[in-house]
Amino acid sequence: MSVLPPDPPRLRTLVTYLRGELQRAETALLAAEEREALTARSRTRRDPPAWLVERGIGAGRPAVRLHVGGCWDTGNRCAAASSEQLRQLLAEGIPACPHCRPDTALGVLE
Repeated sequence: MSVLPPDPPRLRTLVTYLRGELQRAETALLAAEEREALTARSRTRRDPPAWLVERGIGAGRPAVRLHVGGCWDTGNRCAAASSEQLRQLLAEGIPACPHCRPDTALGVLE
């Protein structure tokens, strides 16, 4: 006993319906795979560096401010630095960011 209709018009209708459902399922699968790929890429992104030096504009691009790596107030002119470099720059008088306070995080007292 078959659950499919025996006549061609109803079979054509069923095939048309199933093609539409298959297309919707394939579209949903593609979207789910794209979301999964985005999630995987976001997991593999590099962590920010521990310390940042914000550089000025112009010749030589001198350091103008120091940051902790995850600071929200960094600009586009930041470069990664080591803790020793930050200590040296703090000793030279380069100001620490007032928001993330890398001087406090490094234990440097003025």
